Amino acid sequence: MRVNLAEEFVIGGYSVGGSVFDAVILGHFVEGRLAYVARTRSGFTPSSRTELLRKMKPLETSECPFVNLPESGPGRWGDGLTADKMKDHRWVKPALLSRIEFLEWTPDRHLRHSRFIALLE
Repeated sequence: MRVNLAEEFVIGGYSVGGSVFDAVILGHFVEGRLAYVARTRSGFTPSSRTELLRKMKPLETSECPFVNLPESGPGRWGDGLTADKMKDHRWVKPALLSRIEFLEWTPDRHLRHSRFIALLE
């Protein structure tokens, strides 16, 4: 049986795809600056996707809020977010907090096997 960790992370954007969005882009603050840690596409229901997109749309911005993007490569498990991958993303002001479950932190400071649990208000 696998036991996952869970923490709160800021939503800083989403990837375009599907009928609503494909994945949310997550970060956490390190010394007052938002650092990218993962994209997650699992854990959503159709209604939670619709509700989350409704909350993200008014927060859209043209500037990426993450200080460590773009990354130079895709990373060992494909968790890196390169400049090429960033083209299909929409950025949002870091105002939404989410609860995320994950297996572990990778050596590159990304979340491995992340899953959306809830939007915190």
